[in-house]
Amino acid sequence: MSNTRRDFLKTAAVAGALPAAIGRALAIPANRRTGTIKDVRHVVILMQENRSFDHYFGTMRGVRGFGDRHPIPLASGKDVWWQSNGARELPPFHLDTAKTNAIKVPGTPHSFADAQAAWNQGKFGLWPKYKTDYSMGYYKREDVPFQFALAESFTICDAYHCSITTGTDPNRIVFWSGGNFDPAMRAQGINCRDDKSEPNNLRCWIKGALPEPGYTYAGNDLEWATIPEVLDAAGVDWKIYQDPNDNWTGAMHGGLAFKGFREAKPDSPLYKKGMSHFSLERLEQDVKNGTLPQVSWVLPPMPWSEHPSTSSPLEGAEFTAKVLDALTANPEVWAGTVFFQTFDENDGLFDHLPPPAPPSYNADGSMAGKATFDLKGHYFDDHKDAYTSRDDTISGTTRPWGLGPRVPLYVVSPWSKGGWVNSEVADHTSVGQFLEKRFGVTVPAISPWHRAVCSDLTSCFDFAAPADAGFPELPDVSNSPKTIAVHQKRDKVLPPRRPQDLYQETGVRRSRALPYKLAVDLAAAPDGVRLTFVNEGSVGAVFQVYDRKHLDRIPRRYTVEARKRIDDSWDLGANGEFDLWVLGPNGFVRHMSGTLAEGTTVPAVTIRQHPRRPALSVALNNPAKAESRATLGKDAYGHVESFQTALPAEGKAEAVWPTDKSQDWYDFTVTLATVEIRAAGRLERGAHGVSDPLMGRDA
Repeated sequence: MSNTRRDFLKTAAVAGALPAAIGRALAIPANRRTGTIKDVRHVVILMQENRSFDHYFGTMRGVRGFGDRHPIPLASGKDVWWQSNGARELPPFHLDTAKTNAIKVPGTPHSFADAQAAWNQGKFGLWPKYKTDYSMGYYKREDVPFQFALAESFTICDAYHCSITTGTDPNRIVFWSGGNFDPAMRAQGINCRDDKSEPNNLRCWIKGALPEPGYTYAGNDLEWATIPEVLDAAGVDWKIYQDPNDNWTGAMHGGLAFKGFREAKPDSPLYKKGMSHFSLERLEQDVKNGTLPQVSWVLPPMPWSEHPSTSSPLEGAEFTAKVLDALTANPEVWAGTVFFQTFDENDGLFDHLPPPAPPSYNADGSMAGKATFDLKGHYFDDHKDAYTSRDDTISGTTRPWGLGPRVPLYVVSPWSKGGWVNSEVADHTSVGQFLEKRFGVTVPAISPWHRAVCSDLTSCFDFAAPADAGFPELPDVSNSPKTIAVHQKRDKVLPPRRPQDLYQETGVRRSRALPYKLAVDLAAAPDGVRLTFVNEGSVGAVFQVYDRKHLDRIPRRYTVEARKRIDDSWDLGANGEFDLWVLGPNGFVRHMSGTLAEGTTVPAVTIRQHPRRPALSVALNNPAKAESRATLGKDAYGHVESFQTALPAEGKAEAVWPTDKSQDWYDFTVTLATVEIRAAGRLERGAHGVSDPLMGRDA
């Protein structure tokens, strides 16, 4: 037994014997009838509160965490880790639960204003200034062993984002309806104001009680159809398991913002199934009786919600374990069940990965980027200038709705066993898209942009393969309030005065195949350089471009639909210099840099997946009347020796960069006189693989 394994079991045993909930879940094989998504008979959904991906899993092996080799650059010139609180730099720091009371870390600001300011339209840099120093805190394996064990038993998504760069209600409204802004207005190309959207918490916070005297609501009704209404209309059975008078005054229930729920009569399906008291005991009873609906939501009471300050990872883990105990009480039911657990938003907790989003507007009203389709209607119109911080002047009053920071998503089912990571971009609309895929419905509020960019989560599963027979060992999280009481007697957790070294476990994790085939082509432009963003895959993608010569500017973003392309140009600096850092999903990087003197040309460079080999094909077109040479090398994985390729005058050449020895991951450079192109990422060939072997870092 390895030291790591032994230490984990020692940590897990502190609270007592290991429970059987996850063990039962893993031991039950899938009920395979067709070998397709149609074998899923039940979808159960739990949305917990306010944790970012880095906060929980930045140190976990094989996910895009603190060992990310391609962090975005800040205006300071340093990497994204070096966030400032306005007085000093504060990189991420460990919330040590063994020595302090950090298991119940203080909550942080998470409204539209501070979230927009921290994101800074993609620039980052001042996260703790707007979110407090506690925003940079994170846990390790020994602090949250249940969460690690759940992720390592099934599938964790490391590119799942909350939908809106703000707080609870806006994201839960997306989760329950597919959108946060009126789809009818969006279809007309009209950006919604706050009467047709939810920028901050308002509409889900109710007063009163059910059945008497009833709820009273804040804000006007939102009028588009919720997902429960869509399912009801299609004859798909559903239910919300909750105490309607102990759901954090309605905040857990995104449907309460909508006219359909607000006007539901006690004898209506919406009221009976979505506003009644159905306990976890009732959930277990329905499972045992074989009467579990096709789609179920589970709403936590506030103390079990996992929210910072008011709850904790331990209490959230105990609630999740109870849900899994209920779902596995009948093996026949679990054999056909998918359980999604995620979080509504990140609180103010830091996540380093820049969220994919529609292009932002520069302060002068110009757009920082492009898309291959019209994005009118996909923005928030803050026409009163009432929702942003007074010092947030990098953009105007029209802001893209999202995506927001990453949050964890666990995909727990007989078809997602085995400790996988899935790195396809997803968000809260993705759960709705999965329901569409399984039950043949259409959720009208999901926007064209979200449909282009965000996964339907089917890539998390292998419905045809035999079930993984692994059996997990999971920490006992029962009686978590007693454990919390012990923790709270420890010293108060305080952000460190000096930066801590970042750490992420080294090693790989099984990684699902992804639908991306992306490229960026470089060529000379009349007064600069032109990049062409190419998407040959089956889903859309967002390319984000950081101009290292102008890091004070908003990064440009390019939404490119499947099998389409778009281009844009950059002016050269005074010395003919350019330095462009392009990021895409799952570690896709193209770094284009160099110097072009006036009147000079640069060979056009095209890097594509080789049609027959596990390799990249590098095509070069030399427009000059003189012969040139290209050097390919600097292999980060250490398998390919540097080599040169001759470029004939006004001619073409092709080179091949193999990826077979690096498990389809690549990171190399192409050097052409005064220009260098670094290419990194993973070759997608339709087969499952592993996470980046070079990701991770020792403290």
